[in-house]
Amino acid sequence: MSTLKLSNVDKLMPHVTIIGKLVPGTSDDYMKLVRLAWSFRRAVELMIREVMNGTSMKDVTKKLYQILPNYIYLESAYKHAKLIVEGCKFNNGVPGHIHIRKLFIVSRGNKYDKGNRNVKIIPNTKFFRVLIKYPWDSSWIECRALFDEKYIPLLRELLELAYQRKEGYSARIVFREGRIELHISEPLYLYLKHFSLPKRRGYGLVAGLDLNSDRINMVVIDSDSRIVAMKTAWFPELTLHGFPREKARDTRLKKLKELLSYARRIGVDYVAFENLFVVKKRSKVSSPSGNRKITRFAKKQFLQHGLLMTLKLCLTPVLVDPKGTTHSREHKEVMKKRGLDRHMASAYLIAIKGLKVIRNHEK
Repeated sequence: MSTLKLSNVDKLMPHVTIIGKLVPGTSDDYMKLVRLAWSFRRAVELMIREVMNGTSMKDVTKKLYQILPNYIYLESAYKHAKLIVEGCKFNNGVPGHIHIRKLFIVSRGNKYDKGNRNVKIIPNTKFFRVLIKYPWDSSWIECRALFDEKYIPLLRELLELAYQRKEGYSARIVFREGRIELHISEPLYLYLKHFSLPKRRGYGLVAGLDLNSDRINMVVIDSDSRIVAMKTAWFPELTLHGFPREKARDTRLKKLKELLSYARRIGVDYVAFENLFVVKKRSKVSSPSGNRKITRFAKKQFLQHGLLMTLKLCLTPVLVDPKGTTHSREHKEVMKKRGLDRHMASAYLIAIKGLKVIRNHEK
């Protein structure tokens, strides 16, 4: 059974982002890059209001062409503004009050432009040469990109496919404290070709994972819905006020990898997650501290990492309907009948739903 087609993961998450360090060639290149990033950020901020008003991308790009005279950059800015508005609505926020702090640039990819019209990546012996279109005089900003050695074969293959007009790549340049990052989107199939582990024959077991801000609960069941194993990864300190978000994310991902690696070792073939891609708005709770934890926890992003880890371990991800896995009569019955706490009961129900999806797929 295909590890991709069972839950259409390749359609929900077609690309994986790899990150390298970007170094401008001269001080003049750096200043040009800053000006471009400032103009791009300004275009996104202005487009947020236009997106909220339902203005078409064609009309907005014409309206803001004086700020950023490049249609590819403007189209990328419009799509980014749209994502911000959708994310804000999901979190019950007010899009019109958003202020973007970091300087950044995005340029969408296109295979017919040999990968990307505005950001050209050229392989070199020790680094990658990067040319970034400067729209005011149509010149190129020259930079170097440094990536971890493990990504170099992957990038070289992508660039070869781009040169053959078989693949495109989106590029994102992000200014952070003390460094500039270059984010490149890789096709999922290509990433898995380079980084997935060999397939192991398991026992048809299904693991259900309940992802939360302070813990991950996992229940493993067999084909008869019997519990084979249960495991919890705890990290309550991550929800404390003032805890660094980046560190919290890295800790969660580390714990998630430990659970998934354990699942692979004991013979799990399928990993079931709640399909948060169908959830239109984040739910609220009565507790202010609870709402703070929910707001600071990017659950959809966590799910995307979980799907990618599952595929890299050559396990099959399964996405299930989240309805009823937390607050339902069935949830209460599982807690009472099997003596599980509410999070472990949720993980069990997710595994049960995953088993049903697998059986329906096999018919």
